[in-house]
Amino acid sequence: MKKISQLIFGMLCTSVLFASCSNKKSNQVEQATVEPEEKVEEIVKIDPQIEKLNKVLMSMSPRFKEETPNGDPQEFLADLQKVLDAEKSFPQDDISLYYLIDKKHNIGSDYEPTHLVKLVKNEDYIINKNTLSLREDVEAALRVMAKAAKADGIMLDVSSTYRSYQTQERTFNYWVSVDGLEEAERESARPGTSQHQLGVAIDFGNIEDSFALTESSKWLVQNAAKYGWSLSFPQGYEDVTGYRYECWHYRYIGVEACNFQKKWFNDIQQYMFEFIDAWKKEM
Repeated sequence: MKKISQLIFGMLCTSVLFASCSNKKSNQVEQATVEPEEKVEEIVKIDPQIEKLNKVLMSMSPRFKEETPNGDPQEFLADLQKVLDAEKSFPQDDISLYYLIDKKHNIGSDYEPTHLVKLVKNEDYIINKNTLSLREDVEAALRVMAKAAKADGIMLDVSSTYRSYQTQERTFNYWVSVDGLEEAERESARPGTSQHQLGVAIDFGNIEDSFALTESSKWLVQNAAKYGWSLSFPQGYEDVTGYRYECWHYRYIGVEACNFQKKWFNDIQQYMFEFIDAWKKEM
């Protein structure tokens, strides 16, 4: 089975042939050259969804296309629809959990999640500060995951959560003063470009590389996606995410999106959100 990107981009098959293949009419393609013109037009008629998928994938980066896993485009579109259907259940008075925010896509300085809740001392997870908060739906999801971790003997330690634009501005400027601009850009988001401002991201543990060696980190690697949590900045993808590896930084995106990410995007959150953003914008 060929890669979706190979089929759609015409590396091994043109978009017209792909449309025929997707309808399981590949055996008719060769006949098209000798049949009446009307018959040819009927055979090569392109599914609008496939055509849209083609356009969106064409806009993705070369590395994205190279790492697109094997699969059937119709199956991909069906899985995409599940993710978009899940989005309908998100709070409608706030931005989507799928909101793309990165070095090229920001959010305003006045944005604050609609339903922020303060994290308080509890029996399910540890909080390192009394100033932490999350979106209400995200805190509920954290509690579910934390209970599961606790059942396995792991107590999750929450160190950093929501940050306002102003807090992120101070944080970024601090790291610039310590490490210089170039290094700070690898480790800290400029204000308006941080997942933390969305109230959906958590830094766990000591917020250092050594966290990867802890039992908590190992548990998250194996189980976080089951509860809708995704590692935002994986190792070896600084050229994709804009940030070096952060083993402690997880974002809540929901179980459907985690499954979609793992199945079709090499388990890279940035790839999936770039695709979804482009899909929504493509008319």
